[in-house]
Amino acid sequence: QVQLVESGGGLVQPGNSLRLSCAASERTFSYMAWFRQAPGKEREFVSAIHWRSGNRYYTDSVKGRFTISIDNAKNTVYLQMNSLKPEDTAVYFCAAARGYGNLYTSALYNYWGQGIQVTVSS
Repeated sequence: QVQLVESGGGLVQPGNSLRLSCAASERTFSYMAWFRQAPGKEREFVSAIHWRSGNRYYTDSVKGRFTISIDNAKNTVYLQMNSLKPEDTAVYFCAAARGYGNLYTSALYNYWGQGIQVTVSS
């Protein structure tokens, strides 16, 4: 059974950084991604990476601040989040896809982590 286990969330002040990790039980995926969901809002795409090529994708609001990466040896995907803002506050979800399609939509992803809270507040 595929497992995605997130870690690294927490409470930080605006302008600071956090790194989220997602440890996968296997590496037979096309894309790995991060989504987030703020209270009262729909889940939204944050970033994705193609496992083999390393091509990276970001939503506009995080470009230049967030970086997604993969450690193949550890089957782990990271999301380095810098210059955090209060509007980045959300539950962040790791997701994995086996196929190809619109990588910006949650429908492509077959497996999800349990979610981890990120709170940006002074």
